Amino acid sequence: MRASLLSIALLLGSASPAFAAEEATTKTDLLSPHGGLMVWTLAIFILLFFILSRYAFGPITRAVEAREQALQDAIDQAKRDREEAARVLAEHRTQLEGARGEAQKIIAEGRAVGEKLRAEMIEETHKQQQDMLERARREISHERDIAIAQIREEAVDLAIAAAGKVIEKNLDDSANRKLVEGYLASANVRGN
Repeated sequence: MRASLLSIALLLGSASPAFAAEEATTKTDLLSPHGGLMVWTLAIFILLFFILSRYAFGPITRAVEAREQALQDAIDQAKRDREEAARVLAEHRTQLEGARGEAQKIIAEGRAVGEKLRAEMIEETHKQQQDMLERARREISHERDIAIAQIREEAVDLAIAAAGKVIEKNLDDSANRKLVEGYLASANVRGN
């Protein structure tokens, strides 16, 4: 297409004998206006403008518009992607805050369970301690009663032996024992 335009311009320029004559004078005076040259320049400009507008400006304009549309689509897609990223980021932040809250809740529950378990263990320990004290008291009371019974028995034996020496006669052991036990029981009742 470019070659055809150039050949048309050359044909138009070489076909005119007046153009050739003017060309010789033009070389000498470049700043003076020449009417023929102006007409031919204007005609070639109009012809070239028509050809370019018909065959070149349309495709160039469509290509520029297509490029502009592609750029606008890319900008719109970038905006949508940025908004989606912001939404996803906000979602993740919300989930992260929820997870932190859940972790705090689990920690608090763990502490509460630990405190409850500690309190139960302390209470169980106190209960065991009280049971041991009560059992020890019962054992001490039982051992005291046994010791008192043994002391009474020995006191009866000593009293019988002492009375036997005083009287110099040996009384019946079982009768003496009953007599002394009766005396000690009456003395114990008066003491309490």
